[in-house]
Amino acid sequence: MKRIFFSIFLSIAMIAACAKDDLPEQSVILPGYSEQMAKERLSESDMQPLEGIWYYPEENMTFTIERWQQQPSHKIGYRLILIASDDLELIPGTVIGYIEESAVDNKFHMWLYSERNKVTLIGPLDCVATLNKDATSLTFVPPHWEVKVRANFARFLPSIFRAVSVVPSVEEEKLPIGFKKVFPADGNGNKFNKVRYL
Repeated sequence: MKRIFFSIFLSIAMIAACAKDDLPEQSVILPGYSEQMAKERLSESDMQPLEGIWYYPEENMTFTIERWQQQPSHKIGYRLILIASDDLELIPGTVIGYIEESAVDNKFHMWLYSERNKVTLIGPLDCVATLNKDATSLTFVPPHWEVKVRANFARFLPSIFRAVSVVPSVEEEKLPIGFKKVFPADGNGNKFNKVRYL
């Protein structure tokens, strides 16, 4: 029985390690990235329900989720690219995270960079994100770990991880937070999988 549990644990660990290998440890900045550019790229593609322009109320931040594949064996299928933020130190075009599909259609493995290193972001932290039925919101639950304030108040992204360090002791359940889709939406672009006439 112990061997079975050990085998299952080892398999899960290996799958997680493979995904982690694909994940860039440091963000990149795409020069000249803008909302207009994002809308044009999205409108010209066969958009998936997860793709679009999203708003993150907790950070007052707007960003794009678009398909991304670095190499044929790459497992991470989407990246989050900043368009605008109240944090003026964040440059538009900064990749702020990545998303990987799972075996469940509306569940995704999401990584968000959690710490600033000069002009780039580092320290991707992961969580499970859930896309609602009409693909207008993407929610996730902060990690269920106890957090404590650090003495060194570095700037962090997103706010759920700001100025905290995570220690591995389970805490009470937290309410989900998330993103709201702003494009495409009714009156603001085309719905998914509809034919676009020129």
